[in-house]
Amino acid sequence: MTNYRNAALFLALAAAWGSAFVAIKAGLDAGFEPVLFAAVRYDVAGVLMLAYAAYAADDWLPRSRADWTVVGIAAVFLIAAYHAFLFVGEQQTTSAVAAVVVSLSPVLTTGFARAFLPSERLSLGGIGGLLLGLVGVVVLSNPEPSNLLGGSTVGVLLVFAASTCFALGGVLTQRVDDDLDVETMEAWAMVLGALLMHAASLARGETQTIPRSMDALYAIGYLSLVASAAGFLVYFELLERLGPIEINLVSYVAPVFAAVVGLLVLAEPITANTVAGFAVIFAGFCLLKRRALAAELRNVRAAWR
Repeated sequence: MTNYRNAALFLALAAAWGSAFVAIKAGLDAGFEPVLFAAVRYDVAGVLMLAYAAYAADDWLPRSRADWTVVGIAAVFLIAAYHAFLFVGEQQTTSAVAAVVVSLSPVLTTGFARAFLPSERLSLGGIGGLLLGLVGVVVLSNPEPSNLLGGSTVGVLLVFAASTCFALGGVLTQRVDDDLDVETMEAWAMVLGALLMHAASLARGETQTIPRSMDALYAIGYLSLVASAAGFLVYFELLERLGPIEINLVSYVAPVFAAVVGLLVLAEPITANTVAGFAVIFAGFCLLKRRALAAELRNVRAAWR
């Protein structure tokens, strides 16, 4: 019964995070300025997570210098930089392409871990997996020599920058010896990250008005309540149950939902480059994590017998 519940939660999380890319696109199409849109999303989600941390965590307030350091890293890289680049990039690409590029994050995380965590080493197979992932991004962007800085290419590169920030932030937080509960870290990172994005929005000269159309309100509500607040709670529960290898596979199921929902809701096309880029990036992940995936597969088979 537990296996069925885990599978249901896994698919629900993949659906929530995959369709979030469509909600971002819908909100942008409704007239939201991109960085302001991301900031407002985490205004709401941060308050909700802070309330949850006060209820569920042993201590809802960071206390030590190390605690605030890990919150600061998460706020800058995992929330502010990641979402600012993602939301701006999605103005120039489709939901499916953005989701596929973000699925490169586990591959980049492994690469950064080898660079910043002394105990980690990258094998030849790992280097091959990392290079395959980067090739997948090139396939997705499909750059034309005569127009290397065309809109779609720039959009893919901005989303790639978002994925890079997320991967780097995840590794840097592991270097800090803090005593924070995960709920507390996420809540304060969301709040501070939202403030940073408001500052970035003002610096970009964005119009500080929130569209009042139903599409804009639905997009904010979905991203804040479903994708952020509920999504992260499910993520942390599954992380504890399944471990980091299996939960990383959410990144490879989410683009499927993004593509299907984007096609149905926004009539976004699913191109051959999108499918090919996804296949190459997933192949890179499998090569990079081949031993861990093989061990995980043996565990899954044993559990279902």
